[in-house]
Amino acid sequence: MKRTSLTIIFACCILALAAQDVIKVNFKGSKPTISDFVGAYLNDYVYNENDDDCLNEVRASAKQAWINYLNGKPQVKNTNLIVDNRNGYVVFEGIDEYEGDKDVVRVEMCYWNEADGKHKLFAYNVKCFRNGKYSPGQFDGLQFYRYNNATKKMTYYQMPGFDSSLYTEDGAYITYSLPRVGKDIVITYWYDNGTKKQKTLKWNGRKFSK
Repeated sequence: MKRTSLTIIFACCILALAAQDVIKVNFKGSKPTISDFVGAYLNDYVYNENDDDCLNEVRASAKQAWINYLNGKPQVKNTNLIVDNRNGYVVFEGIDEYEGDKDVVRVEMCYWNEADGKHKLFAYNVKCFRNGKYSPGQFDGLQFYRYNNATKKMTYYQMPGFDSSLYTEDGAYITYSLPRVGKDIVITYWYDNGTKKQKTLKWNGRKFSK
């Protein structure tokens, strides 16, 4: 598929997701955990086949895995969910094997405490692979939501100075890796010739710096 076509698909789907821009976060105790953010984000997604929005199969699958986790049920075949409340990190993986190819969709979610003590930053990240190499999917991309401690709501957030592009002008696809340990985001650039390079974006309590 041409990159221009991918751009249109990505833009349409991201706009559809961003339309759900305010989400209430319910929790017990003095502050929310990653489980509270993940539950709020995934449960907010309800697909209506009569609407014009495209079915977000990735988010729907992650939501079902989350429901199974909460109810103590085993995950369906070829899916896996890791919930690390201590480190504020959750990852869902779905695997599809067909005619010798192995497709993997990976969904990461985490959050950061902001330096002002009044907000938290929640991230939802999707990337797809085929046989170990990046293979762009329809719902790939990184989104941020900013949580307000006072209102207990998180709002779709365009991080100032953060370029969440999915490919570069020199022809590389871009993926993001959220931190399970530490606070920084790793960007990977995947080139058609099989090479790749990485860059780390460091969290300073307000934003990410190069």
